[in-house]
Order: sequence, then structure tokens, then C-alpha cells
Amino acid sequence: MILRALVDYYEILATSGEIARPGYCRAGVSYALDLSKDGELIGVIPLRIPVQRGKKMVEVPQPLEVPEQEKRTVGIKANFLCDNAGYILGVDRKGRPERAKQCFEAFKALHHEVLDGLDCTEATAVLSFLDRWRPEGAEDCAVLTDCFAELASGANLVFSVAGPGYAHESLSVRQAWERHRAGLDGATQMQCLVTGQKGPVARLHPSIRGIKGAQSMGVSVVSFNARAYESYGRDEQQGQNAPVGEYAAFAYTTALNHLLSDQGHKPSYGDTTVVYWAKSPNKIYRQIFAFALDPVGNSSSMSADKEAEGLIGDIFKKLVEGKPVGNVAPAFDPDTKFYILGLAPNAARLSVRFFLEDSFGDFLKNTAEHYRNLEIEKSPKEFAYLPLWKMMAETVPQNSKDKASSPLLSGCVLRSIFSGLPYPGLLYNSVMVRIRAQRDISSAKAAIVKACLTRNRKEKYKEELGVSLNEQSSNKAYLLGRLFAVLEKAQQDANPGLNATIKDRYFTSACATPASVFPLLLRLSNHHVSKSNYGFLSERRISDIMDKLEVEQNPFPARLNLDDQGIFILGYYHQQRANYVKKDKEEQ
Repeated sequence: MILRALVDYYEILATSGEIARPGYCRAGVSYALDLSKDGELIGVIPLRIPVQRGKKMVEVPQPLEVPEQEKRTVGIKANFLCDNAGYILGVDRKGRPERAKQCFEAFKALHHEVLDGLDCTEATAVLSFLDRWRPEGAEDCAVLTDCFAELASGANLVFSVAGPGYAHESLSVRQAWERHRAGLDGATQMQCLVTGQKGPVARLHPSIRGIKGAQSMGVSVVSFNARAYESYGRDEQQGQNAPVGEYAAFAYTTALNHLLSDQGHKPSYGDTTVVYWAKSPNKIYRQIFAFALDPVGNSSSMSADKEAEGLIGDIFKKLVEGKPVGNVAPAFDPDTKFYILGLAPNAARLSVRFFLEDSFGDFLKNTAEHYRNLEIEKSPKEFAYLPLWKMMAETVPQNSKDKASSPLLSGCVLRSIFSGLPYPGLLYNSVMVRIRAQRDISSAKAAIVKACLTRNRKEKYKEELGVSLNEQSSNKAYLLGRLFAVLEKAQQDANPGLNATIKDRYFTSACATPASVFPLLLRLSNHHVSKSNYGFLSERRISDIMDKLEVEQNPFPARLNLDDQGIFILGYYHQQRANYVKKDKEEQ
């Protein structure tokens, strides 16, 4: 299903000319070796381009369409007209001169095999350069002096011959490469699992690059490296264990690499990298969904598409408010099929955290419902919508050196959001642990508690799961949370500038075992009320809440279960916000 969707997307992009054709791929290239028509090295052309990464401008390799590159493990396999300095120049900074020489000889042999007999300036120049080049003299070459260290670090190189353009772009060279590639097809003929067509099966699939935390040389989605994973009768036959045709293997890897190369639409949460695409060539779907994932613009997702920029705010606002979004723009169709794929590294392979398929409109509705669940009263300076990266950060200890959230938790939360399922219990538990440990109920943590209870316990706690304080609620846990906030405010009014309040000492106990703490806190409050200039306000608030608790009906339970502890926290947060809001109104 995943491979079929990616093959379909490749065909959409190939039709619009946005992606490499069979036999080619896109690779990051750092330098071009400038050759004369006689094959003499006359210069090195830097090809890196500046891009914005956060607040910094950095230089990265320029993506170019080059001949399809080999999948390497530990063996020596040369690429055609685009490779690193180890193969093109025979340079190795790891102290392995013999291996570097073997790599250069393999590169040279491949190019003689493909280009010999070709009447073409580019082919003649490249072969002449390879014939006269001596790897042992590379470090002393005057042309390479200024950039030798960077060349030897593994950067990709291409050839430029006597003018603009590159050797691999020559029509004659392309035709020679395609004939050579066609002549190598000696694969077993089988029915492709993706397309259903009978044809040559790919023995090894091209590598996937751009996954956070994965090997830089690339990883695989489909691979077999031990007999234990192979099918009966397919011992050591690699690709035949999951027969994917050569065209399908090329198409799905090319499409996935194309998605992963777009930094503005490739968010990561924990170790999970998320890619998404619509069954349409229109970029507006990815732009809108990128905004839905990060409505505060922490990443560069809100980039260059002017059409999308004019529609995103309106569409997303309508969705969160529950209004229909149809007919917003002719280019936007909510019924368009949309895919979301979560990938995580696993040694030299990829783990699929989740793969979701639905209409674009349904995905947006589920995401909008997620933001409605998180809605809670907060300071105007805070995010209007709690972004996913901030939400996951609330599950990590403040003093932790590794700020990444749990990989499994990130994947489960993302799947819940996009599919509209209840949030995983681990999310609720993780935030509750952070609240107990830090004794800090931020708006983000309170919003997560509210969202989890809304999805899982909405009918039971309907009145208490509002955006702001509900003074009419009679829920005991909610009232106890409100009472604790009022008692804390009374203490702060009596002792302005106090470094530690009752929250620092008693909050965890009050939340879990109210009967052991509240009698003591009420006795202390008498002193605070009498000392404060505004003690009568605190006394009135305490009295109002105690009337709702019904003193004769066991107002302080021996313990609260985990759900009621969440309601206690919401009651505390709502009352705390109301305390200061009312104070501001009184001052005005």
C-alpha cells in the first residue's frame, strides 16, 4: 500500500516534469571539476548554495539530476559522472591509499566501458582526464589546494567541460548511459508486488536519504540481510523474497527521496520523520497541511507558495471553528486523497511508525478537532494554537540534556491526531508525572490534560472540560483544585514576594490524597486571611467553594484516581487564571 501510493505520486510528478526520470536521481553536489577539451583539470567550481536553517544561513550541496547512483555497503561500486573524491580522484583521508586506488580504478573502468568510442567532447575530455590522472599526486595539485580538505571529506563531484553545463547533461552521454544501463538488465522475471506487471525484479532497492538519525549514506525500506528473514526456497536471492519490479523500486524511492529533500515539509517528532503528500500535483495541499502541523511557524513550512499563503489562514481558521471549508478556492478539493507516512531509523533500515490514508478534508478535520481539544484560557503572549513540537516537549524533563520525546510516544500521538482516535494513555501519564515532579501547571500541560480527558472521558466530565473556569461545577475533584488555588492566593496576598508557596510543598499530596492535606491548609488559611489587606475576598471565595463541597458529605476524599487528579489540575489552573483576571478587572 505504501509503495503503491509512492509509485502513483512519482507518476504524477514525472508527468509535470518535477522529478528524475528512470536511470537518474537527484543528489547533492558540492563541486564541479572544470576540464579543458583535452581533459586537463583547470579549476574547481563550488556549487554549494545558501539556505536558511533556523536563524542561521548555511551552505548545503546543490541538488542536481545525475545518473542513478549505486547502493553501497562495504564493496567498491563506482557511480557514473557523479561521485565522491575517493572514486573520482583516488583520495582517501582515512589512511587507506590502496582502497582509494581501487576505487579510482573502478571509476575509470566504468567510464571506459560506457564512453569508449563515443564521438563527444565531454566523453573525450573525461576519459582523457582519467587516463592521465595520478591519485598519489592529488594532494600536491595546485588546482585542488584551496579546497582539498573539503573535497576529501566525501562531497559529491561532477564534471564541467569547456563551458556552461555539466558532462552528464550532454545528450550523447545520456544516450550512452541509458544504453549501458539497459544492457545490465539480467534480473529475474517475476510479477511485481506493486504494479502487478511481470518484468525484471530489482535485486537491491535504491537508498532512502534524509531521515533524521539514519545513516547519511542512506537506508532501505525493503531489504533482506540474513537467511532467517528470507522466504522458503528464496535463500540468498535478496530481491526475490519481496519481488518489486525495477521500475516500481526506482519510482517509490525517487518519490520518497523527493519528499525528504524538502526541508520545509519534513517535520520530525522524537525520532519520527513525517512526510505527507496528496494524490495531486497541486502544492497547496502540502502547504495547508504544513501549517496545520505547525500553526505558529516554528519551521520554514510557510515558504514560498503565494497561492497557499493567501488561503491557509482562512482555511485553518474555518476548520478550527467547525465551519465548512468547501469552495474556498478552485484549486482546493477536500475530497482529494492524502497520505501521511511516519518513518524512524533502525540501523540500516527504516521502521514505519504509521501510514495513514484518507481524504485531505478528513485529515484536516481531525487535526482541527485536536486543536479544539487543546483550547484553554491562556496569556495573549502565548501560542494561539499549541504546536505539536511544543506539546511533545512538555513530556520531557526540563533538565534533560536530550530534549527529544519518547519515540514510541511521538508516533502514537501523531497517529491519534491524524486519525481522530483517543490519545495514548502514555501521553496523559507523562504529563501528570511532569506536573508532580515540577509542581508547575503551565497552560501547555493543562491543555494536554484537558485534551486527553476530552477524548477519553468527555461524557463523565463534560462540565469541567471547558476553556475557562466553570463556577457552576459541583465535581468534587474540580472544586478541590479550585480551593487549592484560592488558598495559595490567600497565602500570596498575606506574604507578597514569597519564594515558596503551599504549592511547592503540598500540591502533589493535595492532588492525590486530599484528606491528608486540606484540613491543615484550611487552618493555615485563617492566619493568611487575617493578615492580608484583601483577606475578605479570599474568605468569600473559600466559603463559596466549601458550600458546594457540602461539608457534611465527606468533602475531602482519602484519594483521587488518575482521571480525578487531572480534573483537580484543571480546577486549579482555571481558578488560578480567574484569580488574576478578576484582579485586573478590579484595578481597571
